Amino acid sequence: MLTDSEVNTVEHGRKTGRSAADRRLFSVVLAAGRGVRFGSTKQLAPYRGTCLVARAVRLAESVCGDRTVLVAGHEWQSVVAACRPLRGFFANNTAHQAGMGTSIACGVSSVLEAADAVLLLLADQPLITTAHLKRMETAWMESPDAIVATVFSGTMGPPVLFPRGDFGHVASLGGDQGARHVLARAGERVRGVAFEEAAVDIDVTEDLQGLQ
Repeated sequence: MLTDSEVNTVEHGRKTGRSAADRRLFSVVLAAGRGVRFGSTKQLAPYRGTCLVARAVRLAESVCGDRTVLVAGHEWQSVVAACRPLRGFFANNTAHQAGMGTSIACGVSSVLEAADAVLLLLADQPLITTAHLKRMETAWMESPDAIVATVFSGTMGPPVLFPRGDFGHVASLGGDQGARHVLARAGERVRGVAFEEAAVDIDVTEDLQGLQ
């Protein structure tokens, strides 16, 4: 008799025509904002020998390789240059001033036809590790229709992984609308992976100075 996990795997294979080993996970690094509270282009701020956005891109590539998308916007030329060489590609969100929802939609829309799931990362969470992202990938492989979110400080948030079935919702986000309401409406379909260090994000220069 098949386990629940094996049943999910079989059903997902029927829907996509691919086995579990062939499922395609893309990572999307969100780095289009202006960093108003930070006082400068936050994603370009130096951190341990590199900059925040380059660190996030290398992290994403360590899991997804050339299936990595950098979403840039504000000072996009400088942001992309700081991350070269890119194993994947970048998408320029010309509507980034409207809010993060537009960057999520931009990134997910760029891989709609190719991806079975999308892993969203922020450029300003410098303590995220490859090991944590790998655990998220494993959770999705075990439950391919689940949303996988990071659990920290009594809440769920990024990084977060969305399967293909949720692409329609996240690709239609706009303004300052993040993905939290997508998590809320998914209910028990959300799987949490604990990683308390995800609570550390960079809003102002003092946040980064404290880590340095």
